[in-house]
Amino acid sequence: MAVNTEIVAHRGASRERPENTFAAFQLAMELGADAVELDVHRTADGVIVLHHDPTITGPSGAKLPIATMPHAALASFRVRGEPIPTLAEVLALLDGRLTAYCELKGRDTAEGTLYCIAASGAGNRAAVHAFDHRQVAEALLLAPDVPRGVLEASYPIHALHALRSVQGRDIWRHCEHVDEALVQEAHAAGARVIAWTVNDAAMMERFIHMGVDALCTDDVRLARTVRGS
Repeated sequence: MAVNTEIVAHRGASRERPENTFAAFQLAMELGADAVELDVHRTADGVIVLHHDPTITGPSGAKLPIATMPHAALASFRVRGEPIPTLAEVLALLDGRLTAYCELKGRDTAEGTLYCIAASGAGNRAAVHAFDHRQVAEALLLAPDVPRGVLEASYPIHALHALRSVQGRDIWRHCEHVDEALVQEAHAAGARVIAWTVNDAAMMERFIHMGVDALCTDDVRLARTVRGS
């Protein structure tokens, strides 16, 4: 199976800019990434926002759960000087030029995320994935046309079991647990392998030669150099 390995900017161009921010996603586009990976959470009033952790650090240093805060309350918070964007705003920024891989990191984020994807018109330029495979199963019921993936940080005995259980397309596997056998089995089943998080040139080269479908990386510049374009 011939593969043109996709370069996925992990939380945007997170090596140079604050992760999960407009600045990171804008730079990812400028650096020539094919896609971005981003983390979504749901506010108390149902707005889907981008942030890695489930909490925001308040002025007193207290950890404030995003799920208990209305969206308006997040307006004053910054990530290294950058505002916390909504998923709708970031999809508008990308405007279908890059694929948006949305990790359902917060609880109960499937429905809102899928609504944002539908409203944006992103179509096949957006997908969802999660460690919580129950949310991916929910996505199958809510929007079966949106591609799905499962996140894994180990090597299961039955490599495709979780993916098949949600009728998914993408296996998001930690790079230490990606090998040629996995790639061949996935491709034989019509699935894709996305290795994360790959920041080493030798590993990138090995995975590209192996036929890994996408590299999720903090270093878009390096990945483009290794890929040759």
